[in-house]
Amino acid sequence: MKDIQSHLEKLRVQIAECELIRDLATEPKKRELFTRLAEHFKILATELERALSGQPDGPVGS
Repeated sequence: MKDIQSHLEKLRVQIAECELIRDLATEPKKRELFTRLAEHFKILATELERALSGQPDGPVGS
């Protein structure tokens, strides 16, 4: 469980970094890329949170 918590914290940092880079990017393609990366990391973080809480798997957002 400690490993999962560690990975979750790393994902949260990556999300924040992607959002910062997205906000600072001047090129639309780069903004789009870092938006997609942040969203992907958010999905992964949600799955790890579910694993830590023992919730059953299900579609994201339900």
